[in-house]
Amino acid sequence: MATTWLAELERPSEGFYRAFAQRLREEGAPSAAARAAAGEAVQHLLPAVDWAAYLPHVPHGLLGLDAVFRLEPLLAPSSFLRLLATQLHAFALEVRSPKGQGLAAVGQGSGHWGNLEMALRGHRPAIAWGEALALAPDADAFRRLGRWVEPDMANVGHKAVMARGLARLARTLGQPSATRLLLALTAWLGAVEPRDTFWHDRAARRLGDAPPVPFGPAAPEGPARRAGVREICDSGLVDLLDHFTGRVVAPGGSGELLAMLVAAAAEKQLDARRDLEGRTAWTFAFLAAVGLDAAEGFAPAAATWVQAAALVNLFPTGEEEERPGPVPPRTPVAEPGAALLEAVLDGEPPQAMFLAGALGAADGPGAVLRVLAEAASLNDPSFNHSHQLLAVAAGADLLPLVPGSVQAALVEALAKFLANAQGSSDLGRLADAALL
Repeated sequence: MATTWLAELERPSEGFYRAFAQRLREEGAPSAAARAAAGEAVQHLLPAVDWAAYLPHVPHGLLGLDAVFRLEPLLAPSSFLRLLATQLHAFALEVRSPKGQGLAAVGQGSGHWGNLEMALRGHRPAIAWGEALALAPDADAFRRLGRWVEPDMANVGHKAVMARGLARLARTLGQPSATRLLLALTAWLGAVEPRDTFWHDRAARRLGDAPPVPFGPAAPEGPARRAGVREICDSGLVDLLDHFTGRVVAPGGSGELLAMLVAAAAEKQLDARRDLEGRTAWTFAFLAAVGLDAAEGFAPAAATWVQAAALVNLFPTGEEEERPGPVPPRTPVAEPGAALLEAVLDGEPPQAMFLAGALGAADGPGAVLRVLAEAASLNDPSFNHSHQLLAVAAGADLLPLVPGSVQAALVEALAKFLANAQGSSDLGRLADAALL
């Protein structure tokens, strides 16, 4: 590790991006260099961050790092490195534990699953951290911890999203030392209070011994899905629990449940006030975590689908006649992709929605997502807590799992969100200048 790079991670200064660029030049392939630098940041910063100071919330520097790598295939190399640099900077700015305290001061345990499970049940996060730090950090360990946090909707389900995101980040980085720390943090989060199983417990009572729902293709677009979306968006909580548990136990795969949920979340995003854009977009991150588990053969508990419906329902639904809609640009457009990026960066949601639809109809929703990923790479992650980045990465996860009409609604909602929530790109310009 370069001494200058470590010093900038410890105390970021105006030289942060120059140190990052120099660190990249010390490796061969840029992709390998990017992963090496990110792995060093994880090893240096993860134990130092004062995670307890943020509770019940979770800072997004580390979770956003997973999202950066998820978007790498959608971005030009220069845009990917810009986004990685600014996200690492956001991670390095998170509050640190006082010297001699925090996770860095917790010793390693015996690596015994029984001890870890007792720590999880007894809400002993320091013991959970130490025991997990001594475990073999394989995929099964992350999945077991993921199952533990699955019913816990504290801070709108952050623990479950972190469990999946940190597992994927560990695979991406491929560094054993970083993987151990990521697993240990997952265990720590699983043990901390508050633990909120309110929605899970009420869903479980209605579901009885219903088994996990196998993943299968969504049904064709039709009245049943539209009715499900209306139930998710408009019902009171008790009615929603009753209706949606019925849908969960009905014949069919969870692909249709996911399609309903994503369509409803897209509608909620269109209704979101400007000050709630980022928080509303969090629903996509949660749905992506649930949907990926289902699609990859690790079916969530039946109650988890009801939890997801309750989360989407939590956000306000507006009047349909007041909902923003697509508006054509004032002048003819030759390149819808370039015009979409410009509309997002200029903060024009109706035009961004229209251009997302036009580009999606011509080149597919994946083309829209590439433009939105570029827009996210031009937004400083510290603005709105990386929510733009997390939402677009969730969109990339969800797009292959939902049918075409829901894909169109998803990218239109994301375009509206980014256009309404775009912040400064000053740090991105500094990163670009250093990386040239």
